[in-house]
Amino acid sequence: MAAAGEKAFPVSWDQFHRDARALAWRLTGAGPFEAIVCITRGGLVPAAVVARELGIRLIETVCIASYHDYQEQGALTVLKEVAPSIRAIGDGTGRGVLVIDDLTDTGRTAQVVRDLLPRAHFATVYAKPAGRPLIDTFVTEVSQDTWIYFPWDMGLAYQAPLHPGSSG
Repeated sequence: MAAAGEKAFPVSWDQFHRDARALAWRLTGAGPFEAIVCITRGGLVPAAVVARELGIRLIETVCIASYHDYQEQGALTVLKEVAPSIRAIGDGTGRGVLVIDDLTDTGRTAQVVRDLLPRAHFATVYAKPAGRPLIDTFVTEVSQDTWIYFPWDMGLAYQAPLHPGSSG
């Protein structure tokens, strides 16, 4: 949940799908790409949409845990590295590989993957200023103090008005 002073940015399934398709559209001139590496878990959904739109069938994951309590970004843990066959693309530099994630926040996760695939093309649906320099393509930039609520993290519930005391 958004901490005190943070802005909430809820994203519906419809909006996320439109934004992921917009990301694919922006990527059409950036390839060609031989493979996608999605950063789990957030990169799984946009990677599926981008793979469909761009006709990419070779999809790999890199599994990195960073948000351990859904609020504070903790120490990064690489749970699964990129397969050697994917790391070999582009003479081992990642050239021709598209890396997808839902969001770049601080850029720490992107930096870990960029160290593995330095010439890969990095794309996220959303970007915050601190992580933006590590990303090649994104759709929407939000302020650093914005907490994005992704559709897979939400259920239907009452939303309080922005102005206190403005009920019903």
